[in-house]
Amino acid sequence: MSRHAFLVIIPVADRPRHIRACLASLAELLRRFPYAGRIRVLLADDSRAAASIDANRALAEAFSAAGIETIHFPPAEQQALVAALPSPLPHVLGAAPVAPYGHKGQGVMRNIAWLKASQLLREAPEETLIWSIDSDQEFRVNVPENDGYVLDFFNALDAIFTRTDAEVLTGKVVGDPPVSPAVMTRNFLDDVLAFLADAAQRDPSAPCSHHGVTVSHGDAAYHDMAELFGFRPAEHSPYPCPLPGLHSEADGFAHFAARANSFFYGEHPTRVTAYQPGDPLASLVPARTVYAGNVVFRPSALRYFIPFAPLRLRMSGPTLGRILKSELGERFVSANLPMLHKRTVESGGQAEFRPGIETQATAVDMSDEFERQFYGDVMLFSVERLAAAGPLCRAASAEFAPTLDCLREEMLARYNERQTAVLSRLARLMALLSDPAQWWNQRPGLAEGLRHFAANVRHNFAAENSGQARINDEARWQDWRARLLDGLEHYAEDRAAWARLLVSL
Repeated sequence: MSRHAFLVIIPVADRPRHIRACLASLAELLRRFPYAGRIRVLLADDSRAAASIDANRALAEAFSAAGIETIHFPPAEQQALVAALPSPLPHVLGAAPVAPYGHKGQGVMRNIAWLKASQLLREAPEETLIWSIDSDQEFRVNVPENDGYVLDFFNALDAIFTRTDAEVLTGKVVGDPPVSPAVMTRNFLDDVLAFLADAAQRDPSAPCSHHGVTVSHGDAAYHDMAELFGFRPAEHSPYPCPLPGLHSEADGFAHFAARANSFFYGEHPTRVTAYQPGDPLASLVPARTVYAGNVVFRPSALRYFIPFAPLRLRMSGPTLGRILKSELGERFVSANLPMLHKRTVESGGQAEFRPGIETQATAVDMSDEFERQFYGDVMLFSVERLAAAGPLCRAASAEFAPTLDCLREEMLARYNERQTAVLSRLARLMALLSDPAQWWNQRPGLAEGLRHFAANVRHNFAAENSGQARINDEARWQDWRARLLDGLEHYAEDRAAWARLLVSL
């Protein structure tokens, strides 16, 4: 039986606690499910803080000493690699590298890491599979059995790539949703309002009633516009209280209120994606979306890269997925091999580093991420439409501008309609948080977390400088339009240049 070697690529930017948890879960996975083939980790460091780079280097050394071969690929080495390339590829790797060479964005960092992978594989005689993941993930799932270590990832992947001709395989994630809070706010407000409506009928001194709740959320249940992806919008979801031991309704309320603001860092306390057991090999189906934090591919697929990476668009994985679907067909597959996704660290409910999210005290501004999400959607569905007739490399350039204009108009109408829905729900929430008759308003500080959350919703959806305002700004659209169009017009040329570059490395 084949035993592929694995090169696990983990981009990380100023997240030493996340990467420690990720690597520790890999060590624990291999303790429980030994794998006979060679496993190496490439820690692609996109940190800017010197302390984070030092911490990541120390982690690589520690895990290597413990038996997991871990290569630290720091910004200085990345800068040298890119500077030495025979062609600059600005639409793939960004501007010419200068120090400090950190916070380039996940797309550019992955593309550079994939160049490094191409170099490393030239020195490896084994048949190697490349597994690209995220630093805020762990090699387990969210079930209590065996602490979630129920999937034998490496042996399952080895079997799939031995028995099928799959070239690219994407898993999914469980736990925190893999999308921006910018597109989950309406659903979460529905859940918050349902929680308060239920709490209003309860005795705050009675035992907490939010336990024993088993809600299974399927694909895109967390997404405000699930219909865009072919899924039905989900109804509101109950809150499964995680507090142990005996505690009251008021205690459960306080915990929920205190965690509400973590939503802006990627949590969705009421719509955690659950693991659904199933045989990985039997689960294979044709795919259309790349989960960039959980994708496995043969070295031949290094001919692809994260498209339009310097634009730092969200939805770059699904955009790549539409390209792969049009070119690989059934050799691009999805399997039931999800990883645990944990957006926030345990202390404080915030992410160590989250690009596009700015925080001052309890105030959160996600306008940058909001804008990148919107234009990521515009680009995703433009590419989907353009690639419907064949590979994007051969699409008629005359169709690029009209397609972008059409998709921007369609997406803006959807986003503006959703803003109206969000602000309507926010008004109801504010009324409940200011009603003196409600028991949670009779206990000082109990609902303060929900008030912070509501203030941040207002700031991000109603303020003049909000992400919602940015996407309606015509001058900003003209700037984005030119950049999106530039990316599309250079894509075929970039693919050809990338292929030549891989040969030259």
